[in-house]
Amino acid sequence: MGKYASCTLTKHSKSTKIIYPDGKIRKLQQPIKAAELMMDSPNTFLVNSKSLRIGARFSALNANEYLEIASVYVMFQMNRLNLVVATADLASLFLVAKSGVNKIGSLRILPENTPTPPRLSLEEIEEFSFLRTYRYKIFCMYSFLLKQ
Repeated sequence: MGKYASCTLTKHSKSTKIIYPDGKIRKLQQPIKAAELMMDSPNTFLVNSKSLRIGARFSALNANEYLEIASVYVMFQMNRLNLVVATADLASLFLVAKSGVNKIGSLRILPENTPTPPRLSLEEIEEFSFLRTYRYKIFCMYSFLLKQ
């Protein structure tokens, strides 16, 4: 059998977020074209964060495309356009996003209504009832050694 984990978002955002190369995060409420953002910061291109895969090439947005609402976009320098996404790119993106969470609101991922499993105590099982006496003997041995 496989393991299944289901998650839900505790806060739904209706804004578009853009992460700039310098680490600045901009939050937009209205639809906007990629060209408008690229004119503000020349020599950059926009990538949807959902399309970033390690080992795949950057898939830049066309200038006339509108940004999707409730998505996260990342701006990269133009010299990275034909290169492959590296682990360092995603690591730096993660660090910027993690530091920016406090600035633009918290978004947490929580398990979906899963009860906490009961904790297993070996002392309740009859075969392991010797553990309590074993711990006491070790405690006595250490205290005896410390006295000498």
